[in-house]
Amino acid sequence: MNLSWISKTRAKSVSRVAFVTLLLAAILLAGAALVLSVGARRAPAVTFTTLAGKPIAARDLRGKVVLVNFWATTCTVCAHELSQVVATYRTFAPRGFEVVAVAMPYDRPDWVVEYARRHELPFSVALDYDAKVNRAFGGVEVTPTAFLIDKRGDILQRIVGEPDFARLRAIIERELDRPVRG
Repeated sequence: MNLSWISKTRAKSVSRVAFVTLLLAAILLAGAALVLSVGARRAPAVTFTTLAGKPIAARDLRGKVVLVNFWATTCTVCAHELSQVVATYRTFAPRGFEVVAVAMPYDRPDWVVEYARRHELPFSVALDYDAKVNRAFGGVEVTPTAFLIDKRGDILQRIVGEPDFARLRAIIERELDRPVRG
């Protein structure tokens, strides 16, 4: 019995998986974002704890468009995108846009505090020392990873890597102009 066609088929399958894996790695390394539409999945009912110790419940953000951005003080892509995140926040905050920057659980709190102070971050920075927020959002492993949430509390997009900020701003603009549904 000649089984060589099975080996060839398996090799092609492995080659496709390797190609897709390498392509995704190249996209992330190039700083381009991988945007995943997640449908109408409700954002988790978490409570963020800011550097000042102030709790922010997800339900308190309803009626606003929110970017939950998982980042790390040691992440070079996070540092690179920071000025764009700040500019986006300053542009849209007066209209009801919020950013919650969630430090990864492995980040030391003193590093996060110093980073936020040094960069004068104008939005909420949250610690996630016990990884509860991280797990609630599906177990974020790559930084930066952001979730764009609409006024109803539904996740519009999961963005892995640095976003295309022109596209992100257009979506934020559109969502801010929409009335709160349901």
